[in-house]
Amino acid sequence: MIKLFRKKFMAKQVVETMIEGGKASAAPPLGPALGPTGLNIGQVVAEINKRTAEMKGMQVPIKVIVDTTAKTFTVEVGTPPATALIKKEAGIETAAANAKTEKLADLQIEQIIKIAKIKESDLGGGTLKNKIKEVIGTCGSMGILVEGMSHRDAIKAVNDGQFDAKIASGRTELTAEEKTHLEEAKKRLKEEMEKKRVEYEARAKAIMKEMEGKENKKIRGKMQEDGIPMKIIDELVPEEKKSGEAAAGAGTAKGGTGAAKGGAKK
Repeated sequence: MIKLFRKKFMAKQVVETMIEGGKASAAPPLGPALGPTGLNIGQVVAEINKRTAEMKGMQVPIKVIVDTTAKTFTVEVGTPPATALIKKEAGIETAAANAKTEKLADLQIEQIIKIAKIKESDLGGGTLKNKIKEVIGTCGSMGILVEGMSHRDAIKAVNDGQFDAKIASGRTELTAEEKTHLEEAKKRLKEEMEKKRVEYEARAKAIMKEMEGKENKKIRGKMQEDGIPMKIIDELVPEEKKSGEAAAGAGTAKGGTGAAKGGAKK
């Protein structure tokens, strides 16, 4: 849900919202918020899209500061969330459903440094190294490796000075060879995930066969003990409805049937 705020002070008005990079429009929420200011909304939209063109596919915080007397405006563009920047660098649309069992991409330290620099004013760490470690931690929660390592190992590598030379160099863009490596790693991780999924499903079905006739709750518990991802468990053995929910569902169905009969009598 997009939140929109207005702040008025003296002859200025501030409109804040989130838009997809390069896709601002006069439609709600931006258009209606700017309407009362008397500005040419098309000009505002064009300026926002120009300023956010390179952030396509990401939600970007923007602030339009309006001088209500002179009927002029300025646009301030914030930075997308770190998660959005990470997804863009990794070339993925969504983070892992379970970061412990799913690994979607493998980023180079240069990409992490780039994100840390973009988000420098928003991250809590006092030094660039600390900000880099914060970004690496976020990668870990999204199922993304860094230089082939888990987030814990990558943070240790930063602490040990393994990336000091690269951090000092200031380079944040990848070479063609490094980009190729990134794509190959993503493809390899996808193949590994698909292979693991087949193995998890086979083990889950074996448990279902072993525990045939048992309550779903017990079967699900055994699957969780064996480390089977919840997504697969939910697909194969859905949670049983509580008695109250089942009764409510039955009552609704019964009521619906009664209403249908009543309608038929009329």
